[in-house]
Amino acid sequence: MVTAYLSWYGFSYYTTSLEERFYHPGHGLLKPSGLMGHGLGIVGTLLILIGVFGYMIRKRNKSLSRLGVLKYWLEFHIFLCTLGPIMVLFHTAFKFGGIVSISFWSMVAVVASGVIGRFIYNQIPRTIQGRELSLIEIKDNKVEISKKIQNLIPTNANEIDSLLKSKDKMDDKNSTISSTFSQLWLDWKEDKRKLKQVKRILKQHITNPIQIKELTRLIKVEMSIERRIQRLKVMQELFRYWHIAHLPFAIIMLVIMVIHVVVTLSFGYKWIF
Repeated sequence: MVTAYLSWYGFSYYTTSLEERFYHPGHGLLKPSGLMGHGLGIVGTLLILIGVFGYMIRKRNKSLSRLGVLKYWLEFHIFLCTLGPIMVLFHTAFKFGGIVSISFWSMVAVVASGVIGRFIYNQIPRTIQGRELSLIEIKDNKVEISKKIQNLIPTNANEIDSLLKSKDKMDDKNSTISSTFSQLWLDWKEDKRKLKQVKRILKQHITNPIQIKELTRLIKVEMSIERRIQRLKVMQELFRYWHIAHLPFAIIMLVIMVIHVVVTLSFGYKWIF
């Protein structure tokens, strides 16, 4: 919504060439040192700092566990560190140069790696508190769901069992990062195909649509857990590598951001204060 509004509001200005922006009626407001442009930079920077350091402090300080579940702090971190860079982008008025460009592209790398990290994070089953589940806990969870499915599924729908047991499993010993990612799309398509078959079979044996919906949901969860068990070791390894790539870009971004703020204040650029 913020992106859409800022794009609509400043479309005419941002699409004007850099040489002609000085004569644009919105230049005084939307330029990086303008009232709105400068404000976007300040607010965006504050959102990034709150998102980064708020999550880091909550994650490392166990005494703050009463302030909320770590999972929700991560969601808050992602939200602020997505909204903040968007505001900083409009603060620059899409004009990049000098040391600021290094900070900007570092910020882009941080956001991009954050999206990848979020995907990898979701592949590793966790508790609502954010604690990573062990393989035994994951398998126990799968057994519980399997029991619920067996209790709900009709006895004459044996073809569903054979359909679900026909999954092609990856061998953890031979799986690699490249093979895991190349298989993700194929796994998704295969599971989607099997779910369609499951629904078709269920409709032949069950007349209650609510029961069909619940069974389909449980089977979908079971299939998802099975895939995550297959990829668990590789995803855990990927997540460790991801930290190595994500952290340096974040540090570069923050350091240059601080330098930029100090230089701006030294030259006397102030907002509404």
